[in-house]
Amino acid sequence: MKIICQKSDLLNSVSIALKAVPAKSTMPILECMIIDVKSDTIKLIANDMELGIETIVKGSVVTTGNVAINAKVFSEIIRKLPDNDVTIETDENYMATITCEKAKFTIAGKSSEEFPMLPVIEKKAPVTLSQFTLKEVIRQTVFSISDNESNKIMTGELFEINQNELRVVSLDGHRISIRKVKLKDSYDTLKVIVPGKALQEISKILSGEISDEVDIYFTDRHILFEFNDTIVLSRLIEGEYFKINQMLSGDYETKVTINKKELLSCIDRATLLIKENEKKPIIVGISDHSMELKVNTTIGSMNEDIDISKEGKDILIGFNPKFLIDALRVIDDEEIDIYLINPKAPCFIKDKNETYIYLILPVSFNAAVH
Repeated sequence: MKIICQKSDLLNSVSIALKAVPAKSTMPILECMIIDVKSDTIKLIANDMELGIETIVKGSVVTTGNVAINAKVFSEIIRKLPDNDVTIETDENYMATITCEKAKFTIAGKSSEEFPMLPVIEKKAPVTLSQFTLKEVIRQTVFSISDNESNKIMTGELFEINQNELRVVSLDGHRISIRKVKLKDSYDTLKVIVPGKALQEISKILSGEISDEVDIYFTDRHILFEFNDTIVLSRLIEGEYFKINQMLSGDYETKVTINKKELLSCIDRATLLIKENEKKPIIVGISDHSMELKVNTTIGSMNEDIDISKEGKDILIGFNPKFLIDALRVIDDEEIDIYLINPKAPCFIKDKNETYIYLILPVSFNAAVH
């Protein structure tokens, strides 16, 4: 095979495919990227058996063929070439020669026969949304998936479609994040659990433009995202997602309306006194027109008051400050409503239409008060 591509186009496609290459694998072939050249398309393919990516490279085809090439070495070479046309040529022994201006590399490739190509998915009735929306929804929920592999379901996000609404949910045992998005069309009801890792990689590739769209296809075992000449295929996590509706009670004893930026800045300041490994809560005292935030650690203490408007009872409650920061960072509203029940029950941060709901469990702070 022989192809000629502009370095910037090639590097862009290589960076996309690289996201599905495992750092280490018991199957050495998976550490390779496939360059697959047909008469009119150049494709790069990578697959770690959970996540697979196929992306089309702009370029001209001189002769067709394919080769498996070590992805890490290949991407480093392309990255460091001059900004000009890159020619890649292979011989019958899969030796690949990469030339650009006066630079010339020869690296050993392999036959692509052993490589597990992506399963062919029958594409029926895609769910279409803007890349901006998908990227935002992932950003606004993916921080609260669990990285503990012992509970596989918590490492994924629930994608639930009900007519013209997509609801995305993540949780890690201490908090729940929920985002709802209106879709342009109506669809059959659907519930799948998508691995968080796949969503994180997809969000890095999405353009994030409102005018760019992404088509999402579902099967019993896979989810496929198609956008910008790229296909990202992920296995779904099998099992039943948690019944979160039972956790979302509408009751509350205290409702606080507060400026989001002020609250976020205040908690951010308080964490200056908390060492990485210290599990110190931030203590929130709510009275008529004010919220007092306190933190007391081995380094020192801080307290600060913020003006609020409040309905209901006074309350003293403790939280892991990181969980509050994570949720506040991804809310765009200027003013937010926080609903509380008692010091042992979760607090809810949500808007009136419940397009977002963040549930955070409190922590006990008896030791921290003294």
